[in-house]
Amino acid sequence: MDVERALPPDPGAGREVERGQESGDPLDAHQPGEESVRLPIDGAAVLVDFTNPDVVMDHVHWAVDQGINMVVGTSGFTETRLERIRGWLALKPEVGVMIAPNFAIGAVLMMRLAAEAARFLPRAEIVELHGEAKKDAPSGTARATAALLPGEPPIHSVRLPGLVAHQEVVFGGEGQTLSLRHDSIDRRSFMPGVLLAVRKVASLPDRFTVGLEKLLLDDRAG
Repeated sequence: MDVERALPPDPGAGREVERGQESGDPLDAHQPGEESVRLPIDGAAVLVDFTNPDVVMDHVHWAVDQGINMVVGTSGFTETRLERIRGWLALKPEVGVMIAPNFAIGAVLMMRLAAEAARFLPRAEIVELHGEAKKDAPSGTARATAALLPGEPPIHSVRLPGLVAHQEVVFGGEGQTLSLRHDSIDRRSFMPGVLLAVRKVASLPDRFTVGLEKLLLDDRAG
């Protein structure tokens, strides 16, 4: 794998991962990207990927093949892609891979609350807003939220400068509406979830975990 081609389209998330490591915990985690080119990938315990859908599968395959645990915040994972990763992991059962559409704890709670609200207000639409550098639409968070709701709720995507990551789920019922909204106004909102995943990925009972809620809400994760 050519590590240098793993540059994130928006390096902000990568810089926040590095700051999170510097804040106190001695985590052995490297992100493929501009800064980590100078770091020894050999011996890394966890690889953190915030790149883009075009290259992320190459990165996951390389990490699994090298026996390196991986935490992935890149979007663009279809069921076909997830099945391919399961196949790679079947050959490397000692490796753990954690993929999450959103590492902000508030976003995970918003999705859980949306699933609960849908039991009583099944009609809903999703509006997701991100910065103009985000290439894929709809976002992974929006797709994951839609999968929790009945039917196929419409998803509206907005890409504008000045945005980070935002999502609103609007429910409608007779004579009433309910809106659930989460806003990440700074990439630092992702870091507690990323660092939690880095700490847990090597010890999760399921070696392939999709969704931060599995760490936050599953008692098995400790």
